[in-house]
This record gives sequence, C-alpha cells and structure tokens, in this order.
Amino acid sequence: MFRTTIALLLCALLFLPSAFSQEKPLRLGIAGLTHTHVHWILGREDQGDVELVGMVEPNRELAQRYADQYGYSMDLVFDTLDEMIAATRPEAVAAFGTIFSHLEVVEVCAPKGIHVMVEKPMAVSFAHAKKMAALAQKHNVQVLTNYETTWHPTNHKAKELLDQGKVGALRKVIVRDGHRGPAKLGINQEFLDWLFDPVENGGGAIMDFGCYGANLMTWLRNGERPNTVTAVTQQLQPENNPKVDDDATIILTYNDAQAILEPSWNWPIGRKDMEIYGLTGAIYADNRNTLRIRMAEGYDGYDEKTMVLEERPAPYNDPFALLEAVIRNKVKLPPHNLYSIENNLVVMEILDAARKSAKKGKTITLKK
Repeated sequence: MFRTTIALLLCALLFLPSAFSQEKPLRLGIAGLTHTHVHWILGREDQGDVELVGMVEPNRELAQRYADQYGYSMDLVFDTLDEMIAATRPEAVAAFGTIFSHLEVVEVCAPKGIHVMVEKPMAVSFAHAKKMAALAQKHNVQVLTNYETTWHPTNHKAKELLDQGKVGALRKVIVRDGHRGPAKLGINQEFLDWLFDPVENGGGAIMDFGCYGANLMTWLRNGERPNTVTAVTQQLQPENNPKVDDDATIILTYNDAQAILEPSWNWPIGRKDMEIYGLTGAIYADNRNTLRIRMAEGYDGYDEKTMVLEERPAPYNDPFALLEAVIRNKVKLPPHNLYSIENNLVVMEILDAARKSAKKGKTITLKK
C-alpha cells in the first residue's frame, strides 16, 4: 500500500509542470500601433490570461506617446515584425496597423506557427482574405477577426430569439453603424493618415462600418452567402474625406430575406444597432445592452418588452480572453461564428461586390 501511494505521488509530480505550463499567460505581440483600437489591449487590466511581450511600431514618437500614457517600457518596441518575433517568441500577434497590412502579418506569422487576430475588416479585399485563409489552413493556425459588436450581449440574445422562432421566419435585417466622421472625432493623425486612404483601408465608410452589418448578417444566416449585392456610396464631406466615400447603403438579397446595411460617417450620433424583422414580430438590438421585442397585434399595434442585458460571461466578453481560450483549446467556436475565417471570407466577398456595385451603378450577382 505504501509503495502504491508513493508511485501515485511521483506520477502526480511528473504531470505538475505540464499542468502549470497550461496556466501561463498567452504570449501576445502587437503588430502596429496606428489603429486606435489598440487602446483596447494597452488599457486592459491584467487578468492573468495574456502577457504583452512585444510590439512593432517604427514610429517611435507614437510608441513613446503611448508608453507615457500606459507605462510600458520602450524596450518592448521593435521596428519590424521579424525582430519582435525573434526576440519575444509570441504565441499570437494582434494586428493594429493598416487593413492592407493584415495579409503581411499573416504571411510572416503563420509559417512560424503564430496565431493572428486582426481588427475588422479581415482584409482590404476578398483576394487578400483568401490568401490569409489559405495560410491559416496550411500552417494550422487561427486567424480571427475582431469586431466590437461581437461582444454586444444584445446581438447574441437577438440571434438566440430568432433561432427559437420568437418573431417567426426572418424576412428583413437592418444594420446601422457609424458616427459623424473620423475627422470630427479628434482621432490622432497616425490613424487618419491611412483611414482615409483607399489603398491602405480599402475604402471609406463602406469598409470601416459596412463590414459590421455583413458580419452580423452572415452569422444570422449561418454562413449563407447572399444572392445579390447592390450598393450606393456618396461623399458628403469632401473637405474631410477627399479620397474615399463617407456614406453607403448596401442591400443584400437572399431567397427568403433581405438585409439593408447603412454604414456612414455622417450619423450625428455614434451608433451600432440592428433591427430583425420576422413574420410575427421584430427584435431591436438598440445598443450593447438594451434589446426590445415587439410582437405584432392587429394591423399596426404591438406588445413591446424591453430587456437590459448583463455582460456576457468570460471569456465571451473580451476579444483577448477568447483568443487565449481558443488557442489553448479551452473553447471551440461554432462554424461561421462572428470571429471566424469562414464568416469573414463571406464578409469580404460582400464588400468587394458592394464596392463594384457602387462603382458600376448596378446590382452584382454572386456566383454560386
């Protein structure tokens, strides 16, 4: 009995190092500091799940400005992605540079077995997105796309209610995203320099905010591609956005439903909201936490219920927590989820078609 107990203890000790190693924080690097969404990770409280090991930013003045704000050492800042990887050995890299640079980040990281998370949209084009997806598959790494609306409890509740048949069969979705325009928001110049560049950003509001609606609608339809894409763009602030559109309307048609996406840099009030219409009622995701359900009564009457939702439980309330959970195989995301390559390939196909439609002035039919 004594010998058996000793043997069991020795076995347990042998497994302890590997058990402890699984609890080490995810080693995360940052590629670029010019996208102001980087404040999300720089200002994130230490939760013990992610360790920021290095960042890439050749603009030393920008890096120093953020170092002064957040208190990190400039020793963490490198001029190139290769230098940062060699020195810090990250397990994952989050891209906070131009949208055009997303492909290059994956080209560098994927062959080294390093996972990548990019900010929305996935790429500047469907062609870039397909190259990123192929690299992820070839090297067996995650390439995830982060949207602010992924973390809105209202969007997840809306899909849950829709899937339960609460408002009947889906017929129309309207998604409105945007604000009064980057130039009016006091955004730093380093971000504006590429946000208004049709090459580095892929377009204006149609890319910056059109991706949200395409992402959500593709998710609601469980990965289904639309039949047609029709788009109209305008430039209502030429003095602020001389090279790109700042207002767009995108219409997506499906066999039994339609989506209207309204990305704009001309909303007087910032917004990220969604309306879902079924045969018997409607769901309004008004903002991150407030959701309304209207059930039809008679011709124009309705019964309305308002819900104020709590934040989603960890790790589904934070992009970096979920990134760590996915990489460590603590969470297996469902197919065509908001974060996924499959969803975001459809998003980029939609956005490519929308830009083409707006340019040619005609509806684009997607090949089946």
